[in-house]
Amino acid sequence: MNENPVVDTKEFELPETVFSRDIETRVIQVIILQCLSKIEDVGLIGGTLIDTLLGRSDTDRVKGIFVEQDSKNHQVKVKVEINVNYGVSIPEKAEEVQTKVVEEITRLTGLHVATVHVVIKGLISETKEKKEKSDEVYPASLLSEEIEEDQVNAY
Repeated sequence: MNENPVVDTKEFELPETVFSRDIETRVIQVIILQCLSKIEDVGLIGGTLIDTLLGRSDTDRVKGIFVEQDSKNHQVKVKVEINVNYGVSIPEKAEEVQTKVVEEITRLTGLHVATVHVVIKGLISETKEKKEKSDEVYPASLLSEEIEEDQVNAY
């Protein structure tokens, strides 16, 4: 008599494995932020790209980037509100943003991007942009010639 009988595995019915994955909306927003940071002549509404990327914004929600997910069809709809530099062709810049956002989301998440709605909320004037950059690089406290004793003691 055979002590180790061979079991025919064809007799067993195993349940089918279901794989699922969820991608938080915040993740897709960060993908879009990274994408926008690589595009010249574009700025977010209500804050700088750097502040948002570094988590310096006041809320968890990213201002000007809205993502709607349809998990049943594995697709997303995106609305991006941006400012563009004055003098830049708005239709060309909007098309560039749409193309790059679709490519990045699809590449990183595998989701189909059903729509990308770009809303141009404003224009960034050249003088305003230069002023903001100079303020970021050289804070007003460093430009002051007179340093009060309280300021020295604060460090």
